[in-house]
Amino acid sequence: MQHQMVMIIDFGGQYNQLIARRVRECGVYCEVIPYRKASIESIKEKNPVGIIFTGGPNSVYLENSPGISKEVFELGIPVLGICYGAQLMAYLLGGKASTAPTSEYGKTDTEFDCSSVLFDDLPARAVTWMSHTDYISQLPEGFRVTAHTAVCPVAAMENAERKLYAVQFHPEVNHTENGSRMLHSFLYGVCGCTGDWTMENYAQTSIARIREKVGDGRVLLALSGGVDSSVCAALLSKAIGSQLTCIFVDHGFMRKNEGDEVEEAFKDWNVNFVRVNAKDLFMSKLSGVSAPETKRKIIGEEFIRVFEAEAKKIGKVDFLAQGTIYPDIIESGAGDAAVIKSHHNVGGLPDHVDFKEIIEPLRLLFKDEVRALGTTLGLSDKLVWRQPFPGPGLAIRIIGEITDERLEILKDADWVFRDELAKCGLDRQISQYFAVLTTMRSVGVMGDGRTYDYTLALRAVTTTDFMTADFARIPYDVLERCAVRIVNEVKHINRIVYDITTKPPATIEWE
Repeated sequence: MQHQMVMIIDFGGQYNQLIARRVRECGVYCEVIPYRKASIESIKEKNPVGIIFTGGPNSVYLENSPGISKEVFELGIPVLGICYGAQLMAYLLGGKASTAPTSEYGKTDTEFDCSSVLFDDLPARAVTWMSHTDYISQLPEGFRVTAHTAVCPVAAMENAERKLYAVQFHPEVNHTENGSRMLHSFLYGVCGCTGDWTMENYAQTSIARIREKVGDGRVLLALSGGVDSSVCAALLSKAIGSQLTCIFVDHGFMRKNEGDEVEEAFKDWNVNFVRVNAKDLFMSKLSGVSAPETKRKIIGEEFIRVFEAEAKKIGKVDFLAQGTIYPDIIESGAGDAAVIKSHHNVGGLPDHVDFKEIIEPLRLLFKDEVRALGTTLGLSDKLVWRQPFPGPGLAIRIIGEITDERLEILKDADWVFRDELAKCGLDRQISQYFAVLTTMRSVGVMGDGRTYDYTLALRAVTTTDFMTADFARIPYDVLERCAVRIVNEVKHINRIVYDITTKPPATIEWE
């Protein structure tokens, strides 16, 4: 299938996949290409309608910093440089990039020249998201300044005749006001995009690629019943049908009644569905373990071992499929990113995996894109809008050691919280919500007696991409009903707290 394509050349910045996401939201297909692979020949071969240079952590004027041939500017293809990409454009075309007298980080008041196509019909003043120590200290010949801040004289520049544009700030980040409209203006106003990329097209292309890769091989999928693995199952089912076996490993850390619900939801699907009840195995492996990273590693490895055992029962299996999505990759330390926490789909894989290859067809999608793809594939709303759930499940929502008693306490409390939010219609408005059982015990009073029981934390966040998140402003009366019900209906909990921390500095999960 042929589509207009924008090439995003990756120079190692932290927001690079967000750029791709914003471009796709504009209905334009894009590919992220590492700068080392972005030769002039490869660019000509791919024939993009536009090129975007990403940010990066380096200084363009230092030896061995990421770069690209300046012939790219002679191809007649529109180019947009972002942050490091803006400085690189200036540097390659004869301008200068230097250490800024004052660095800029975070929300920054910015003034725009609205005669630029990028800022046409936008306010002349707005907030942008800055993250730079260097800045463009001298314009290349033929360029003009189109935005500035109090301390950054070149917050944006352009050579409209050559269709070369650059911004020092990050339009792809939600904190930049009108950032998506700026990208839209570049894509449609400069590159001439028509918006021929949709989730329907994405599904068709992915299905074709899966068929080509798998051939007549057999695929084993870890099916948890969560959004990611369910969409992955639907995509694989459309592509290879009966060549797919879905194995649902019930490690015992699912939410209350969820194991049975998953099995019921997939009983009529045209897939080979196998349920493995492995709670005893996982509990034995986790006995005495309280460190969160150790929990994740153990659970990830046992998942694979169970798959290997089931694969031998089934016969020859060529591929292992996983519903890994992009935030999993970022937070598990892909490339130069810091390891925040290991996801069982990524960091928990053992060194030896008894499969030919791992297939991750959703690895470049964000959560909202996965949901949109699921709707396109015909999945029910119940599955598409299922609450996000980490692979290790409640094991990482129990702080410290896991016991049968603590597991049952959390299952019951978490169910009450979810039930109350559903009753008041907040379940669709809040991106993710759950309960966490802490190790802290405190004194309480029930009836005429003294208690010394657990503190339960409630967590609810709103987010669009799960890379950043804000705590949900749940009304006090709803929180009160949750607290009253949990204390009355769940034994061994006598105190409820609500987590009002954003991400960052916190993560969404506690472990």
